[in-house]
Amino acid sequence: QVQLVEFGGGLVQAGGSLRLSCAASGGIFSRSVMAWFRQAPGKEREFVATISWTGGGTDYADSVKGRFSITKDNPNVMVYLQMNSLKPEDTAVYYCANRRSGGFFRLPENYDYWGQGTQVTVSS
Repeated sequence: QVQLVEFGGGLVQAGGSLRLSCAASGGIFSRSVMAWFRQAPGKEREFVATISWTGGGTDYADSVKGRFSITKDNPNVMVYLQMNSLKPEDTAVYYCANRRSGGFFRLPENYDYWGQGTQVTVSS
């Protein structure tokens, strides 16, 4: 059973930066992918970014491409989301997710494990 814990959220002004971290435990399959999703109040959970655990390939939502960067630290079993040039519309609860089998997917139902989420608020 994979456990995911996110931290690093907070309040930041528009144009600022934050780095989210996700600590994974319980065994990550080498062919799995890790992802970040977000959910704003009254909206559906949406894809942000994903990274291959072994190969390191990435995929980003168009809304964050060029501003956000997903990285990983395999020995420490950590995944990060560096968020730059933040906008008020980036305000949401951010979730870390794991998909045991490979492939880049953008729908929440394709992921097997989830963290509890961390709040990011961007003020204008």
